[in-house]
Amino acid sequence: MGYEIRRLKLKEWDMAMQLAWDTFLVYEAPEYEPEGVKHFHEFVKGIELKNMFALGNYFAWGAFDDDDVIVGILGIRTHGHISLLFVEPRLHHQGIATALLNRAFKEALEEGIMEMTVFSSPYAVEFYHKIGFTDMDHEKCTDGIRYTPMTIELL
Repeated sequence: MGYEIRRLKLKEWDMAMQLAWDTFLVYEAPEYEPEGVKHFHEFVKGIELKNMFALGNYFAWGAFDDDDVIVGILGIRTHGHISLLFVEPRLHHQGIATALLNRAFKEALEEGIMEMTVFSSPYAVEFYHKIGFTDMDHEKCTDGIRYTPMTIELL
């Protein structure tokens, strides 16, 4: 099965955020305090991020299967900060997250962005290390969200 990686359209936003939320519930929420789960829900389901996307201040790519169903989502703030990377749980370890990142890295380099950052969830730290990210600090917790600040130099 092949996957098409492309920029999200506004009409696909809600479907993409549902994928992020559903995947978060499986892999992240069990390790978080209720406050962190609440904050993440507000982040992906609230209007603020959607408005940023609609105004061009937030970029998102989707991985779509042969039936045009979204199976992966990558979201990046305009300053090169990855804030969402989720893949349908049944499709983990199929290269979808890597393909999403590679597309974003390519476009970032074309725009002159030489470094990207992420606040990795505990679940994804090993994945980001394999891609080439390095820790900028130890794990932190803000508003109940656990994360490790990481960076990668784009070449």
